[in-house]
Amino acid sequence: MNDIKKILVPIDFSDYSKNALRYSTGFAKKFSAKMYLIYIIEPTIYPADFSMGQIAVPSADVDVSKRAQEELQNLAKTEFDSSIEVEIIIKSGKPFYEIIDTASELDIDLIIIATHGHTGVEHLLFGSTAEKVVRKAPCPVLSIREPIKGFKFKQ
Repeated sequence: MNDIKKILVPIDFSDYSKNALRYSTGFAKKFSAKMYLIYIIEPTIYPADFSMGQIAVPSADVDVSKRAQEELQNLAKTEFDSSIEVEIIIKSGKPFYEIIDTASELDIDLIIIATHGHTGVEHLLFGSTAEKVVRKAPCPVLSIREPIKGFKFKQ
């Protein structure tokens, strides 16, 4: 088995993704791996008019990016000790595509991603970012769904 030196953890600030982040700390310590925390901003598209087509509003994305940067830094401080190297990445686009692209670009060894466990109509309407990542990722993917056997999360 190859060593795991780079771990990518997508964060959407849900409890699910925060718990996946907490779960990933054990891997980071065991393998002395560098952690990459990624947050993807989905661009907001507004219909303008028929002559212009759809437009994106970039100013809102700047505010979201700044806030996401602060929140990710806080998570990194509270969840990892100083022995774990952490890099924060913020991108804009479709989450599954940006996760896969980043994993390829950085030569990631393992992606640890939370799954929300949507089924039925919810799954049909929203799809599953985790499922798309598992199917197309360039590296192994560990999907975390609660409850996790033998693992208790901090409250």
